[in-house]
Amino acid sequence: MLPHSMQVVRNVVEKRVGFKARPVGARHAARTGAVINACAFLVLAPGARGQVPPVAPPPQAPPMLSGPAVRATGVTIPVRATGAVPGAAVELQRAAGGLWVTTTSATAGAEGAASIAYRPSKPRPRYRLRVVTGGLISAPIVVRTRDVTLAAFGDTNFGDGVLNVMDRRGALHPWRGVAPTLRRADIAFGNLECAITRGGFPVPKQYNFRGRPEHLARAVRFAGIDVLNLANNHAGDYGMPALLDTIRAVRRSGAVPVGAGATLAAAQRPRMVSRLGLKVAFVGYSDIGPASFFAGPGRPGTSSATFPAIAAGVRAARRDADIVIATFHWGVERATSENARQRAFAKTALSAGATAVIGAHPHVLQPVRRVGGPAGRRLIAYSLGNFVWSASSAASSRTGILRVRLSARGVEGARLLPAVIESTRPRLVRG
Repeated sequence: MLPHSMQVVRNVVEKRVGFKARPVGARHAARTGAVINACAFLVLAPGARGQVPPVAPPPQAPPMLSGPAVRATGVTIPVRATGAVPGAAVELQRAAGGLWVTTTSATAGAEGAASIAYRPSKPRPRYRLRVVTGGLISAPIVVRTRDVTLAAFGDTNFGDGVLNVMDRRGALHPWRGVAPTLRRADIAFGNLECAITRGGFPVPKQYNFRGRPEHLARAVRFAGIDVLNLANNHAGDYGMPALLDTIRAVRRSGAVPVGAGATLAAAQRPRMVSRLGLKVAFVGYSDIGPASFFAGPGRPGTSSATFPAIAAGVRAARRDADIVIATFHWGVERATSENARQRAFAKTALSAGATAVIGAHPHVLQPVRRVGGPAGRRLIAYSLGNFVWSASSAASSRTGILRVRLSARGVEGARLLPAVIESTRPRLVRG
């Protein structure tokens, strides 16, 4: 048997730690006593009574990184890291040649999050990114990049012979052959060469074109049209109140009007469209009268093409945009080549920072040229001809959709998809 003192200690040990001592023979008493004494020291030692042994904190979870799946080529990639220690440094790394290279860093805020903007130094089709903070590494994410596509088309009319065809065959009839191509583009842009209103009175001039708001709205939705130029010689055909109706009709349809406004400042104001992070600004100018259509400081109208206005407008657009598209109503009807005035306007726009110059009014196709050679980053399309139009000749029936690939560097590629107008309806020519 154990001595009385050991028996007491054994009872305490069993109660405190759940240890159940087995009965032992006399020859094992000394050894058992030593074990119990050790347990008693641990259990009954001063400062240990009533305390729970410290528990190690759980390991910190690695941070998490999120970002867009796709961005336009060359633009900043915004990412967000979460799960960092507040105030800790967060490094953004990019996979490069089997290694991870730190690109930039930020400090985690009070909630342990950090927003980081990564501006690629070289365009790539994909970027593999991760963050590192406090020795912990996030799972990587992949951000793909691609060019933004612009589909541009020429003179479009919802009145005159086009209206007659729509009344007979439906409002969408002129668009059925080209709508899929326009919808596939990130931005579809064209020249709206008529008033869109149910009011107004025709102003004294040779031709007056007026379309219905409901026809425009259906076409915009069906063909995926994003931006429409109103700086031309037909937007004011039914007076200035009707021009304001046209601006409202374009906005209500879901498209963005450019080149006309309630004041001169509004008519000249750049209009911005953003796709995949690429900011594309449009400015519009008309060099074709009547002069009564042109806006003034307190008068609605279209934006008049003057060299100072073009330079100032393009520079203003460039301050906030990656890409500037300057559109012009200019040139001579039926002329298949540009004239010196068109070249001078284009040069002014490009010198001020325009990426592409797209023209209309001649009602026939004129040259499309890359500036700086075949690989130049800028482009001039002097005239895209008619598009949805009651064309009256073989030359005015030849048309197309100009497909331009855009990145933060400028024009990456351009191709005119040829088409022919048949009974007001453009049809793409394959092959």
